[in-house]
Amino acid sequence: QFTPLIDVADFLTPGEEERVIKTLERLEKDTGVKVRVLAQNYPETPGLAIKDFWGVDANTVVLVADPNTGNITNFNVGDDIDFQVPRSFWSKVAGKFGNKFYWRDEGPDRAIINSVNAIDFCLREPEGRFKCTSLNSLEDPF
Repeated sequence: QFTPLIDVADFLTPGEEERVIKTLERLEKDTGVKVRVLAQNYPETPGLAIKDFWGVDANTVVLVADPNTGNITNFNVGDDIDFQVPRSFWSKVAGKFGNKFYWRDEGPDRAIINSVNAIDFCLREPEGRFKCTSLNSLEDPF
């Protein structure tokens, strides 16, 4: 069965998974952008098979949440999205929600949820030079 979220590391509760999946599905329906989340704890990883499973293409963003990389949030951004969203946005999300202090204090679930919410907010912003220049998340006050 298809799902835009694969949590092999069990970072999210079933309720959190359900909410994230709904956010990802609504975002794809509304914007056409495919955002996929892989939560893993290396070496337990599904590997490259997920690219085919998810049909990763130029209109896909893959958020890989893995604490073994130091920063828990890593992004693989498709070329079409790279034109829409400034590269600095991904660095801001990773720097705020993915840094070791944040996910150690708040938990990997908060890091994933707030990253997804920030992406959701960004991709819904109107086109223009200020699109995705600031971080907004529904869960975490700024």
